[in-house]
Amino acid sequence: MRGRFGPPPPDGGPRLQRADRTGPRTGRPTLPGPATELVTLPSGVRLEQLITGAGDPVTVFAHGLAGDIAGTRPLGSAVAGRRAFFHFRGHGRSDVPPGPWSFEDLTAELRGVADLAGATRALGVSMGAAALCRLLGETPDRFERVVLYLPAPLDGKRPAAAVERLQRLLASVESGEAAMIAEAVEQEMPAAVRNTPAGWSHLRQRVAQLQQDGLAVELESIWERPAMADESLLRAFRGRALVIGCLGDEVHPVGWAERLAELLPDAELEVFDRPAVLWNSRRELRDRISTFLNAAG
Repeated sequence: MRGRFGPPPPDGGPRLQRADRTGPRTGRPTLPGPATELVTLPSGVRLEQLITGAGDPVTVFAHGLAGDIAGTRPLGSAVAGRRAFFHFRGHGRSDVPPGPWSFEDLTAELRGVADLAGATRALGVSMGAAALCRLLGETPDRFERVVLYLPAPLDGKRPAAAVERLQRLLASVESGEAAMIAEAVEQEMPAAVRNTPAGWSHLRQRVAQLQQDGLAVELESIWERPAMADESLLRAFRGRALVIGCLGDEVHPVGWAERLAELLPDAELEVFDRPAVLWNSRRELRDRISTFLNAAG
């Protein structure tokens, strides 16, 4: 696994930092996720994919930087038809080609998965939204409907909070220590949910996934060049767009969402009033996305 941090521990169990190393491990085990498959794109890169649902339309879901399929699935829980979730290179079980990487690479992977699945609709989260924007700039008629959720900047200029987040995650995964990974993941969760059953479930799942699959160091190179050199190309998009932002998110300033809503013709803009939308407004977010994507035409 070239350049990827975090191979699984030799004994297959978590590396926990405990004062009493003879004591029993606590906490329920992480439940196995649904079975995924590896698909080979025309480029030869293999990506991990999960297909759920049945029928038409088909929607492809592109996760954010250091995200995963499990974290993206709630966004499509009420979306009709088939849903194609996948891991970009360097995430999950997907390949780790030699770097440096770029948004050109990510866009080709998004397009490849969408073509294999026959997707006519798409949802992108953060980095995935930026890759989706580049795809729309290249082929304005590729999708009928798109959702851009907490979009990342297209000019490659990230806020300090975004840079620090990735560095923190990479360092924690490199350590191989479950406690350090958990601490990094916990910082992304609202304080109100950290000691709840839902919070613990998410934390266990995320730590287990990062320990097992790791993260590729080449991810940092993606931001060396802009996602799009010419944002005005988005004005040629021929479908319908929903752009979702939120107030108070240091990693995804709401101004980026507002900018995209201005560039995309007839785009709808939805702004939530506080960050951590999936935690604080999950039902409203799910309903807004599904209502938009389930609409005809």
